[in-house]
Amino acid sequence: LALYFHIGEREEKCIIEDIPSDTLVVGNYKVQRWDIHKHDFLESAPGLGMFVTVTSPSAEVLLSKLYGPQGTFSFTSYLSGEHVICFQSNSTRFAVIAGSKLRIHLDIRVGEHFLDESAIQAKDKVNEVNVRLEHLIEQIHHVTKEQDYEREREEKFRKTSEETNSNILWWAIVQTLILISVGIWQIKSLRDFFISKKLV
Repeated sequence: LALYFHIGEREEKCIIEDIPSDTLVVGNYKVQRWDIHKHDFLESAPGLGMFVTVTSPSAEVLLSKLYGPQGTFSFTSYLSGEHVICFQSNSTRFAVIAGSKLRIHLDIRVGEHFLDESAIQAKDKVNEVNVRLEHLIEQIHHVTKEQDYEREREEKFRKTSEETNSNILWWAIVQTLILISVGIWQIKSLRDFFISKKLV
């Protein structure tokens, strides 16, 4: 996931990532500050820090740390589900003037294990093959975990759909019974009315 978004200084912005359990997540970001004179975003925002907070689906804080104007953060998910990743600048300027617009470039990689190419080159060919093979096995495990998570979500969705359909069916039956009861009551009321007026 690679994107950028705008926030004001001291404003908090959150994104939601649906992540399987036991999965490594690595994020890289860079902050740019709007320059009033140049009418453009400066390439860097020196002196500006960024609070990064990550919350699990159970509202547990997995990460809460202050980084610089650009940095890398990582965390491992313990539960599958929607994780909330929030960014907020640590602007020390007065609230009155701390309204400068910031642009945050964000790249989030879920479940990736990166190869250290320099370490691989320093080893012989057999070790290089072993390292690459281990990397491929890790990637296969990640793909399997993703598939299991998707199956779990599909199962939950199917159960919810079946429960909804069942509720709709029972509601339709109840409505039909109510209509039949009202109809019978109306017929009986009309019949009693006609008998009392001696019309039948």
